[in-house]
Amino acid sequence: MLNDTICAISTALKDGAISIVRMSGDESFDIIRKISDVKKIKANTIVYSHIYDEGQIIDEVLVSFFAAGRSYTKEDMVEINCHGGVYVTRLILNLLLKNGCRLAEPGEFTKRAYLNGRIDLSEADSINDLIKAESMLQAKSAIRGMNGSVERLIDPLCQQMKDVISMIEVNIDYPEYEDEVQMSNEVIAPYIDKWIAMAEDMIDKAERFRLVKDGLNTVIIGKPNVGKSSLLNALLQKDKAIVTDIAGTTRDLVEGKVALKNVTLNLIDTAGIRQTSEEIEKIGIEKTLQALEEADLILLVIDASDIDEEDERLLNAYKDRNTIVIYNKSDLVKKGEISISAKNSDISSLTDYLNERYKEDISLADEDILNNERQIALMKMCLQELKTAKDHIGYVTTDVIVTDLDAAFHDLCQILGKEYQEDLIDHMFRNFCLGK
Repeated sequence: MLNDTICAISTALKDGAISIVRMSGDESFDIIRKISDVKKIKANTIVYSHIYDEGQIIDEVLVSFFAAGRSYTKEDMVEINCHGGVYVTRLILNLLLKNGCRLAEPGEFTKRAYLNGRIDLSEADSINDLIKAESMLQAKSAIRGMNGSVERLIDPLCQQMKDVISMIEVNIDYPEYEDEVQMSNEVIAPYIDKWIAMAEDMIDKAERFRLVKDGLNTVIIGKPNVGKSSLLNALLQKDKAIVTDIAGTTRDLVEGKVALKNVTLNLIDTAGIRQTSEEIEKIGIEKTLQALEEADLILLVIDASDIDEEDERLLNAYKDRNTIVIYNKSDLVKKGEISISAKNSDISSLTDYLNERYKEDISLADEDILNNERQIALMKMCLQELKTAKDHIGYVTTDVIVTDLDAAFHDLCQILGKEYQEDLIDHMFRNFCLGK
């Protein structure tokens, strides 16, 4: 319901200096008049006041007023800045509820902002991303999204698809308009090829950036006792994993996170992979293999002083994955492009390599890009419909092709939360004057 007035505590519910209790809806100004000194309200101002319950002062506050059309929700809004104790904050919230407010559902203020046309769905995504951001890179990406980066990114594709679909629909529904471009399959095919390339580029960049932004699930593997746990500790700069000369020390997965200059690694140190009859170690190896299935990056550690058939087997098994081969014990012998001494925390060749490798991907933070899994998934659905349309070219008529394109355009519109059919109809009539 958008015709009622909602309220909620907008700050963390714990003791602190200040809390904010927020209202949105047509009755917001009337309700605040009932419980405060405020009588005359001037929009977009902040006033000092007291909050009363049955004639008793319960807090002194600052009250902010936002008029409909210029507020976060595009409705009349009130924000009460009160003292931050849990008790007094709850007291004010209950007072609002008692005087006509309804408790807001999670995310309902932003939902109203979307439904009232203040933001699109991609901008709503970005607001949530900013709240949950754990790094400057994540925050930077979310702020770009809040400022319309996703709409800017996909708008050229949207406009081109609208134009072509509209012209096809005109050909089908209004054949008497012979002066319009005749959209044969031969005319449509180059457009579809171009759109497929655009969608693939957006998906590729988004997935590359998502990995550096959210962190690569990075699994450290190798034979027992090659220095996997020492590498984990060196990367984390603390003793997270137990390190001994006894093979098979690591039985379970040991995890940690390290933020390098250009990439974050979600590290998993695993049990050494080898043939063993020891039951507990077998379980650890099974967990290692499971973690490898979900890995974005594999760090394969090899003892440069003792390379054997088991190392060769691991090299061959993971050569087609995103695998970096690391030769440990450089204090004894140097081998390969990335040679480290994990025991001595001499791992600069690895960190330098990783920062250089992902330097281009982190620069995507300055581009308009798809921001999250929902947007990427919808673009992938759009891409699949476009590929289906391309497969149909040559042996079906344009009325079938336009069905595929319509489905692709629908997926594209869902990224922003727009009504695709209404958008298409408006575009068709505006461009071709069919209502004359």
